[in-house]
Amino acid sequence: MFRWQFAKDYLLHRVSAKTRHGLHSPFVYRLVDEVIYDFQPKKVYSEIENFRKQLLNDDRSITVTDLGAGSHVNNNKQKQVAQIAKNALKPPKLAQLLYRLAADAKPETIIELGTCLGITSLYLQYAAPQAKIYTLEGCPETAGVAQQGFNNAGAKDITLMVGNFNDTLPGLIDKLPKLDFVFIDGNHQKQATLDYFHWALPKVHENTMLIFDDIYWSEGMKQAWAEIKAHPDVTITVDLFWIGLVFFRKGKPKEDFKIRF
Repeated sequence: MFRWQFAKDYLLHRVSAKTRHGLHSPFVYRLVDEVIYDFQPKKVYSEIENFRKQLLNDDRSITVTDLGAGSHVNNNKQKQVAQIAKNALKPPKLAQLLYRLAADAKPETIIELGTCLGITSLYLQYAAPQAKIYTLEGCPETAGVAQQGFNNAGAKDITLMVGNFNDTLPGLIDKLPKLDFVFIDGNHQKQATLDYFHWALPKVHENTMLIFDDIYWSEGMKQAWAEIKAHPDVTITVDLFWIGLVFFRKGKPKEDFKIRF
């Protein structure tokens, strides 16, 4: 049932989504034209993808602690690192999009909710070397593999926080003066996603970007995305099907965009 509905949602999105043409928002047009559709290869891509190759060949088994909505692929507690790398890591196209978004935004702080094996964390650090990155992971053994990768890459500005997001995220938000760039890729349940959004709201500003992963993952996630779009503080959203971008730019008309990616 899930796969059929997901495929249907994808086809409907492809039919209704736009490209850069026909966009009447200068802000979104520039974002699509110069960032989202910048498919030129970059040296950093190959460097991080070499780390992905190592993970795809890592036959170690670890115990996975899943505090969220689980996986549509494999819910066994014992998994090989290679299996996690194959099924759970963001594919290069999406990970590199996150890189471009962060490089364009030039944030001072980045929060990533859902470290997994650390591929997207490294992309984010390479994109914004000036930023302090906080990446949160619920599974201790998965986090351990990610930390090894950070150490090997010399990624000293990534702080890895392990624990239930309900325990780690509110305190982190409280200690930061503002939120610049937040990537939410954890739990994948409606109420949890809305909680993360509402916890972030007091610290957002004119240039904040919130990114929600897997907005079509389930009916609950689709409902959460609809509520986030409708929130009065949100002025612009960009629905790329795989992820959703949320902006709080004052003085802009409230608009929701579906972009083909």
